[in-house]
Amino acid sequence: MSPSTQQNKMRNLRNFTFTLLDLGLKKAGAIQLYDENSLDDKGNIISFDTQMAIVSHYILSKDTQWGEPFQRKAEQFLDCWTNSSSVNKLLPKDSLSEQSPLQYNLFQDFFNVPFPAPENPKFTFIDLFAGIGGFRMAMQNLGGKCVFSSEWNPYAQRTYFANYGEIPFGDITQEYTKSFIPEDFDILCAGFPCQPFSIAGVSKKKSLGRETGFKDKTQGTLFFDVADIISKYRPKAFFLENVKNLMSHDKGNTFRVIKETLEELNYSLYVKIIDGKHFVPQHRERIFLVGFDKEVFHGEEIFNFPNPDNANHKIKDILDPNIDPKYTLSDKLWSYLQNYAEKHKEKGNGFGFGMTNLDGIARTLSARYYKDGSEILIPQDGGKNPRRLSPKECARLMGYPDEFIIDAVSEVQAYRQFGNSVVMPLIQEIGAQIIHTLNCNE
Repeated sequence: MSPSTQQNKMRNLRNFTFTLLDLGLKKAGAIQLYDENSLDDKGNIISFDTQMAIVSHYILSKDTQWGEPFQRKAEQFLDCWTNSSSVNKLLPKDSLSEQSPLQYNLFQDFFNVPFPAPENPKFTFIDLFAGIGGFRMAMQNLGGKCVFSSEWNPYAQRTYFANYGEIPFGDITQEYTKSFIPEDFDILCAGFPCQPFSIAGVSKKKSLGRETGFKDKTQGTLFFDVADIISKYRPKAFFLENVKNLMSHDKGNTFRVIKETLEELNYSLYVKIIDGKHFVPQHRERIFLVGFDKEVFHGEEIFNFPNPDNANHKIKDILDPNIDPKYTLSDKLWSYLQNYAEKHKEKGNGFGFGMTNLDGIARTLSARYYKDGSEILIPQDGGKNPRRLSPKECARLMGYPDEFIIDAVSEVQAYRQFGNSVVMPLIQEIGAQIIHTLNCNE
């Protein structure tokens, strides 16, 4: 089979899977994907995106210990889909044969995704609040195997699936979702959202001489679910990322609760703010929290964050020489941005667009970049208006390789995803230090 034919077949199968997801998310109104095996222990219908998560996790870990948590339900779902005439009608014609059952037609080609797991992994990790998989790519590059992933955004799930062959589970706050986390893994990775904590309830309990514990301190926040999983599964290490402002959020109370909670779980804690500019041509400061289980390391581990000193990246190195004219700002938008900046300048404010020095670095890419591209504008010669970065250039700005698939979603969604992502090579550099610590302990 020629490379182009193979690529087209993979794209057809991927699009077919997205079709099933779309129909499943519409409660299977046009397709029969549910039977008595599609119910959870409480009798509720298991949504099709969750079915897909279970099946894809199973297929990628089939015949290994990591596939066991998914096996029973996955095989039930596959039998259901195989017997669905509606599904068979939707399958690409060249993918269905008696010698090759539906479950393998549906997933076999996805072992050829751009970023597969290593065949002989050196360690295991789980990927929570996974986004488009920045943590996953970094940790796989270091020899790790992801044994569970979770991401609630359906568009991010699509991009994740296109690149890694796996649909992440959805809402990690649900106990049914948590029930599929394997019992034994080495590292918990999470770029968890920042939420405020209720300090009043904690203070009241302390005044009454009662213990609070992390469940009381963090209940109702997404960080609680991270802490809950750490408490239950006791990974050797955790690796968390958040915005720099986590340190000052809610006058420092949020970070104080997080720090106390992680230390209360009997983990050594290391914290550092690092700027992504040492790895990509972008100013992007983020806080990183790394912890090691004291029951394993006894507080004697040796860990150091990297101290990068290469801030000589230039944004011109990530730009495409032949860019589509559609990324050039219209006269109307360019005029608006200039007037907006001038108005705020007169008021003494610093708000305005960011015209990038091509020999320097960009401002921080945000999730709103798709709206006007104002924080990172690229100057153009010949009297042209400046332009925004293309999604491919945004991927490079976050350290993703050109092989990363970005067209599984619209450009608007792609911009949002990269604006919410991590700087992948920075994650990899910190991850390497974590793995070094784990190896030294062994």
